[in-house]
Amino acid sequence: MSDDYYERLVDEDALEAYLEAHLGAVDEYDVRRHREGHSNETLFVTWGDRELVIRRPPPGETAETAHDVLREYRVTDALIETDVPLAEPLLACEDHDIIGSDFYVMERLEGVVLRDEEPDRFAEPEYRKRIGEELVDTLATIHEVDYEAVGLGEFGRPEGYTQRQVDRWGKQLAWAFERTEDEREVPDLREVGGWLRDNVPEEYPHTLVHGDYKLDNVMFGPDEPPELVGVFDWEMATLGDPRADLGWMLSYWRDRKDPDPAIPELTTQFMEAEGYPTRVELVDRYEEQTGFEYEHDRFYRGLAVYKLAALGEMFFRRYLEGNSDDPMYPLMEERVPALAARAKRIVDGDEPL
Repeated sequence: MSDDYYERLVDEDALEAYLEAHLGAVDEYDVRRHREGHSNETLFVTWGDRELVIRRPPPGETAETAHDVLREYRVTDALIETDVPLAEPLLACEDHDIIGSDFYVMERLEGVVLRDEEPDRFAEPEYRKRIGEELVDTLATIHEVDYEAVGLGEFGRPEGYTQRQVDRWGKQLAWAFERTEDEREVPDLREVGGWLRDNVPEEYPHTLVHGDYKLDNVMFGPDEPPELVGVFDWEMATLGDPRADLGWMLSYWRDRKDPDPAIPELTTQFMEAEGYPTRVELVDRYEEQTGFEYEHDRFYRGLAVYKLAALGEMFFRRYLEGNSDDPMYPLMEERVPALAARAKRIVDGDEPL
């Protein structure tokens, strides 16, 4: 990471003054950038004897609504008294004079995010089964929240959500294409976008939705058996169609029968091991927990991979414009077409649940 890029992320002196004004003075202060994410930026802050996390958007121009960290703060603040496991939100700041953008501060949880490999202590069939169950049960808990009762009744418009998802991600993709099509075109994405527009489900339950729910956006506690202790990355949360959340989660969950991943660098594959539930088993458990039927799988998983491809194309544009030093972003020149091909297989029925 270049010193210049880090300086665009945080003014350590200004941040220290802000935290001191709100949390009191401390003797120990340290800021570190978390390198695992590929969307919003995450900073770890030691503040005396407390460990904090700061979330902010990446520097540079971004597509509208794609990096709304204050939305994360609002929803987590509303959910802190529910059964949804969360890191406690502490502060939200709209003053760009502090670190150059909106940001919010939350407590740091202790545990492990299952991204590249499973911990040795979880490498038993009964624990693997528990990981899948905890993941889908927590999604069900999110979808069962009484959003009116927690003050989120005006958090979104559930009517028309699924259509807006197709339209919004089409616009995000168009924003990316403005720059990236000078490098190469991705015709499969345009074809999948047309299929999605023609096949939007008309009816669906209305719930709180996370918008980016997947295995590496949750944390499991430090002990065994596996216990899901925190859900992160709420920037896309709103009121809408819970089946879109489930389709997104399923698009990341690997079965042993699956073809090679489109983005091997970002694909978690250990759940292909013995003991992990299949996608069908996760769907069955979700339906049992919520009473919602998961219909139109081709649409929801196809939409998920289409959105992932659009994200990748947005990353590629930011790379081309010099607005990120993430080594993954230049790889999107080839990875996005591979994702587009996967999305087409799903909507064509060639990559079933």
